[in-house]
Amino acid sequence: MPGLLGKKIGMTSVFGADGKNIPCTVIEAGPCAVTQVKTIEKDGYAAVQVGFQDQKESRVAQPLLGHFKKAGVTPKRHLAEFKDFDTELKLGDVVTVDLFADTAYVTVVGTSKGRGFQGVVKRHNFGGVGQATHGQHNRARKPGSIGACSYPAKVFKGLRMGGQMGNARVTTHNLQVLKVIPEHNLLVIKGSVPGYNGSIVIIEK
Repeated sequence: MPGLLGKKIGMTSVFGADGKNIPCTVIEAGPCAVTQVKTIEKDGYAAVQVGFQDQKESRVAQPLLGHFKKAGVTPKRHLAEFKDFDTELKLGDVVTVDLFADTAYVTVVGTSKGRGFQGVVKRHNFGGVGQATHGQHNRARKPGSIGACSYPAKVFKGLRMGGQMGNARVTTHNLQVLKVIPEHNLLVIKGSVPGYNGSIVIIEK
């Protein structure tokens, strides 16, 4: 699907036509420069690689620096590939937030906030084990039995337990586009998107 790279600015709220207060997320979508056009004949599939946010040449590896110079664009910090653009794009072309001018819904891909090591109550919404009385005093937020028995004498893979929470790739579908502000490259989306303020997200039609 066609799309853009963007940066999550933060959340705010707007009033709808019915007077309701709608929570929304503001994203700086583009501008993105075309750094490579892949074809079926040469690469085996058709796609357009775009770059977002300028980067110092001193912080870019030499092979990647030659890649950007071949495209005729300044070095970029982030790269992503998209397919099925409505118009044919060439090296050096700039794709802006106008791409979403006639789009009602988008899909946003980001990296969720890292929460560190968390227990089962926070990580998997466990209710806790045991009663509040009858001698129970230190197991309110424990997972309880993990299923090991005489046969098989092991714990199966995939069992929900405490562990690393967050800091994972998250895709949110069917987010409504409330407003496109092309003069500031801003996209206002209803609801929340994964990631912290300032994180990089992928917006797809």
